Amino acid sequence: MKTIAADAWQFETRAIHAGQDAEPATGAVITPIYQTSTYAQRAVGEHRGYDYARTDNPTRTALQECLASLERGRFGLAFASGMAAITTLLLYFQQGDHIVVADDVYGGTYRLFQRVFAQFGLEFSFVDLTDLDAARAALRANTRLVWIESPTNPLLKVVDIAAVSALAHQQKILVGVDNTFASPYLQRPLELGADLVMHSTTKYLGGHSDVVGGALVTSNEALYERLKFLQNAAGAVPAPLDCWLVLRGLKTLALRVERHSQNAMEIARWLELQPQVKRVLYPGLPSHPQHAVACKQMLTPAGVPAFGGMISFIADGGEAAAKKIAAATKIFTLAESLGGVESLIEVPAAMTHMSVANSPLAVAPGLVRLSVGIENISDLQQDLGQALENL
Repeated sequence: MKTIAADAWQFETRAIHAGQDAEPATGAVITPIYQTSTYAQRAVGEHRGYDYARTDNPTRTALQECLASLERGRFGLAFASGMAAITTLLLYFQQGDHIVVADDVYGGTYRLFQRVFAQFGLEFSFVDLTDLDAARAALRANTRLVWIESPTNPLLKVVDIAAVSALAHQQKILVGVDNTFASPYLQRPLELGADLVMHSTTKYLGGHSDVVGGALVTSNEALYERLKFLQNAAGAVPAPLDCWLVLRGLKTLALRVERHSQNAMEIARWLELQPQVKRVLYPGLPSHPQHAVACKQMLTPAGVPAFGGMISFIADGGEAAAKKIAAATKIFTLAESLGGVESLIEVPAAMTHMSVANSPLAVAPGLVRLSVGIENISDLQQDLGQALENL
């Protein structure tokens, strides 16, 4: 029987083995935590592939190779946070460059763009990228990047990545996708035409709410070489333990995302039936405006549509009702972040998206966001049910 080449492995196998051969000195099956700041050199200027840990670290190398494999890219770069990854990407551009951004992005992304990089001469336009005519109209002669979130945070809009990428590439504009909500198990933007993928590895990739990290993946060698230089020069790199924790999380990513998606679909359907809920936002529901796009592009490696663990809904009763629901749950923990095995609940306008208040990206005060975990579905429904009855 022929041996299957590593690049032909299925997703679950690559998540466990890509970049993670047995450690050569001892045969350790699990990649070690190389907790070192520097490396002995054979002679002056002659090292063994590593010279200083800001530049490279074997644990980080394993993580970067695994992330690239899962996204079907050639090159991966790991960072100390998702925001560090985006910051390093923006350092690639120059004063006067224009970036088109999805009009419903994470509040921290908006803050970084508008309150940090705008003062250094980068220009940003926030556009509804689900509208291809609006996306086309936003492109300028100096546009260098289209930045997509899909699904978006927190309104869960689904952008047609293939269509927007084709549009941008007509003018030789790069396309980057924040793939945090979907994870590479459900969506692989490089295969859809994007040039670059970003992750907050804090979320589904780590999966256990015990690490903060970020990543960029691309197959564009010139782009990678510049970003690799910037990773080293700016230095926002993850610690070896953080890389190890994300690697550990990746091993169960497929299993976890399957359960996240199953639970979220059931809860989304159930929420649509509740009188205390005005509207449910979940790409898996036929009522979602981009449901057809989601069915086409959010696919497991086996080609089955699945829609992730994130749900938003608008409470009947506005801000007061949203805060009361969020405070009343017992299993859903009131907390920021998402993508861990445990279920979380938050009110974006008062928590994760305060930085977009009084801006065109401001979210409704009655919006509630759920990160649906992998607990028993009956327990989760009962918990939300008693919180809604508490209104």
